[in-house]
This record gives sequence, C-alpha cells and structure tokens, in this order.
Amino acid sequence: MMRALILLHRWLGVAFCPLFAIWFASGAVMHFVPFPAQTEAERLAGLASLDLPPGIRGPAQAVSASGMTSVSRLSLFLRSDGPVYLISGSGGVVALFAADLSNAAVRSPALALAIAKDFANHREWDNSSATVVGLKAYDQWTVASEYNRDRPLYRVALHDERGTELYVSSATGEIVLDTNLRQRTWNYVGSIAHWIYPTVLRRHHVAWTWLVWGLSFLALIGACAGALVGMLQLIGGTSSHYRGWQLWHYRLGLAYALFLLSWLLSGFLSMDDGTLFSTGRPTRAEIAAVIGRPNWSSLPPDELAHLSPQTVQTEWFAFGGQIYRRERTVSGSQKIATGGSRDPPSRSAFLKAAEVNAIGESLGHDCERAVVGRADNYAPAPTTAGAPVYRLACDNDWFYIDASDGALLAKLDSSRRAYRWLFEGLHTLDFPALTARPEARRFLIILLCTAGFAFSVTGMMIAYRRVTSPYRRTETS
Repeated sequence: MMRALILLHRWLGVAFCPLFAIWFASGAVMHFVPFPAQTEAERLAGLASLDLPPGIRGPAQAVSASGMTSVSRLSLFLRSDGPVYLISGSGGVVALFAADLSNAAVRSPALALAIAKDFANHREWDNSSATVVGLKAYDQWTVASEYNRDRPLYRVALHDERGTELYVSSATGEIVLDTNLRQRTWNYVGSIAHWIYPTVLRRHHVAWTWLVWGLSFLALIGACAGALVGMLQLIGGTSSHYRGWQLWHYRLGLAYALFLLSWLLSGFLSMDDGTLFSTGRPTRAEIAAVIGRPNWSSLPPDELAHLSPQTVQTEWFAFGGQIYRRERTVSGSQKIATGGSRDPPSRSAFLKAAEVNAIGESLGHDCERAVVGRADNYAPAPTTAGAPVYRLACDNDWFYIDASDGALLAKLDSSRRAYRWLFEGLHTLDFPALTARPEARRFLIILLCTAGFAFSVTGMMIAYRRVTSPYRRTETS
C-alpha cells in the first residue's frame, strides 16, 4: 500500500510540479491584474449625452420594426453616426437607427473607427493615431461566450501611451471591451497561464473544459497521495532519512497540506457546470416569469419627450409584465419610472421590494418576502455598482434579482449554495471575515501562493534529479 502511494505521488509529481508552480505564481498575478473586462461605469463613461434630434421614432415603433416576438428590453444611446436602439430578447439583439429604424449593424472599418474614436474622446484618451487593426470572430481577449452576440469584432488600436485597444461590436456598434498593454502583458503570466487559456484551445469549449478538468483531477490525486504518505511517515517516524530538497518538500507539504488540497479541490470544482452541482442558471420558464407579458405598444409616441438632459442611455425593461424606463447618467447614477410616465423619474433609483414581491407567485408556490440579498454572502454582484440585489426565497430555491434593471441574476438551490463555499470560498478566500478586511485577505493570498510556489519548486528539483539520475549513473560508469 505505502509503496503504491509513493510511486503514484512520485510520478504524478514529476509530471505536475511545474504546473503547480505555474498555478501558484499566476494566481498571485491574477489577484493584482485580473482578466480584461469592461465595467458598466467604464462603458457609460464613453457615451455621449442623449441630445436627440427631432422626429426620431419611439421605442414602441422600434420593437415593432425589430420583428422580434419576445422582447425583454431595449435601450437607446447616441452613437457617432446617430441615435441607435438595441432591442434584446430570447432571439438575440437587433440594432436599429432611431431616425428611420433601418439596420444599424456596423459593416465598415471606417464606421468602427469613428465609433471607437468617439468613445475615446469621451474617456479623454489620445486617439489621434487610431487605426483599425482587424475584424475577427475570436482573439485572446474576446474568446469567452459573453461576446457571441457581438461577433465578429473590430479591434481598434489607439497607439497611445497606454497601448489601448478597443473592440467594437459589428452587431450593435457598442464598445464591448477595452484593454491596455499592461493588462495584456501581465495576463499572459496571469489568467492565461492559470486557466490554460490560449485562444486556439479555449475557443473549443468542450475540449478546453475536459483538459483543465482532467489535469486538475490528476494533480489532486497526486497531492492527496503525497499528503497521505507524509502523514503516515510522520506517525510512523520514518521521515528522518530526508535531506536537502526532499526535507524541504516534506516539511512544506505537511505545513501547507490543508491549503494545498483545498486549493486544488476548489480549482478542480471551478470547471463544474452542472456535472456535480447545479448550474445556478434559471430556466427559460423562470426568466419568462420575471419578464411577464409586456405590452410594448402601450408606450406613448411622446415617450422620448421627458428624458432628463444628463441621460447618456435610456433603457426600457419588462419586469412582472410592467414596462419600466431607466435613465442613466455618465456618473453611473440612474432613475427608474414606469414606461409612459410624463414626469421626470423621481420616486426611486432602483426597484423596490414590493415590486419584486409581486413576481413571487410566478416563480414559486411558497416565496418569502424579498430581502436585500447582498448581506447573505451568496448574492452575485449587480450590474450597477451600489444597486441592491433582492433575494426571493421560494422553497429550496433562492432567486436573486438586480434592482437596477430587473435582471434575474442567479438561482441558487442547496447544491449551488454549497458550491459557493467549496469553490469561491476555498479558491479565492472569499469568506466574510476576510472580505471585510481586504488588506489582510490580500496578504494571506500572497503568502499562501508564495508558499505553494516554493513547495512546487522543491518538487521540481526532486523530479529533475529523479529523471536525470539514470543519465548521471551512465556518465559516471
């Protein structure tokens, strides 16, 4: 038994200690430089005020012209070539010019460049040397499925001091991502190394998932075998023969065994998408229950006449069958009113608990009253910073609703709630006692990653000597 465990640990260690070192080092980098993503605040900062010309079509006409039968929301923003409606529903998204409701997809590099330069102007970025450098369906920074509706994407390089590059959606003309040279450089030794994320592999989602899952599983098996060997040797008092790198490996392995095993286990679970735990994604029926059956034709022709001058984007969304108008400013503040309201929206910035409670009957038979869920350590982040996220507990299922736009963010049953602690808690130390003390959490993460890296280096040295020992004996004979 012991001999089998030693052999299993030895040869899996030879194969995986370099990967361990990469995971720990890149994990530390990721804590300081995350994978590029555009926040809502960044997106809004690049928009112009909605100074609408006379005679543009109303939102009800835009929904009708889209040809979509299950519209859940639409928004209006000012692009460099005029105001544009984005109509979203179960069938995807359609962009229409507000002036004549013609298709507003971006079909030329010249237009993509103009849109990117306009965005850069509002962000106060130098764009005097900006050029379109390509139109691609995928690249290293846009390979994730969240960009599927926007493909292909125009990549525009500003050639500024930061090395900024912007990605323009060919479907909508929105700037969906911006990156800079610092982010891209550090992410090659951060997220890309950590997730084994090269584009050529990641674009094949199933193959990438099984590769990372398989490597994580084998790494976990090797580490478990090593921890068991170390404990048995400690109990039996048979570890006194270790010297040099082996002694350091043995001591670090025992000292950090709990962290190493929990981190590898949670990393393995990061790839779970409904295999061992539930997905956390609501069903289509549940999404439909939240949206309800809105009557978009009920929006009056003069719906646009009452927008406040500070608005950079107006959005209409369906929630519980009611249509709400959401006006957003460049500062990130917002106001919500029912669609068709003639008065400036002043009652609230977000949906109220009573409005969330109204959809409870549609979601489940026994729903508790809505409460702000962000304090329960399970709620996902809202799309708008500072917005409350309501929790509707319906029997075993907890539904989380973003009060800023009525979106159903997640559905957590007992399985998914357990997953939250086994993955997010163990892998990122996302525990309340630590998240309340961000500096202490950061110090602990770096300390543990450094210890894990040092442990991996000792394993690499032992592996190197093990693999090269036959050649050494041959050379000296």
